[in-house]
Amino acid sequence: MPLTRIGKPPTRPIDGVEYGGGRVAYAPGEATVADAMVRRPKLLTAAATSSDVRDLFRDDHVHAALVVDDERLLTVIEPHEAEACEEAAASALGTLQGRTTSSAADLWETWVRMTESGRRRLAVVDEGRCVGLLCLKSSGRGFCCDAGIQARNAHPSPQELIWDE
Repeated sequence: MPLTRIGKPPTRPIDGVEYGGGRVAYAPGEATVADAMVRRPKLLTAAATSSDVRDLFRDDHVHAALVVDDERLLTVIEPHEAEACEEAAASALGTLQGRTTSSAADLWETWVRMTESGRRRLAVVDEGRCVGLLCLKSSGRGFCCDAGIQARNAHPSPQELIWDE
């Protein structure tokens, strides 16, 4: 019998927000976005096309496409913006408005804004340079980290494995 989820999980933990693979912030001022961001997000170059964006989104774990020119962030594209568009430069899709934060921003305050707005991804930008990606877990209780992403990629779940016949 398949399991069913009863009710919706809370969007915010009672005690705090998890970041950095196990640390927890309980109030403003205890951590910055730099403490929680993914430092090696997948990036697309300025030469990328809308087809490249759609290819990136074939990975179930990718929810934002970051397009850069060298290190300068050009745009952040969400999946719905790439679904039905005609072939175009990726830099012409998406927006930066409301999709960025700085590494020095307060993590707690950023988390509150993200949970209230329903936004799960923010590009981390310092002086125009893309330095990371802040990824709120689907539970809303914490942030993804580089180590967690590496572990998932090294040991995919059975549903993620593709078997050759």
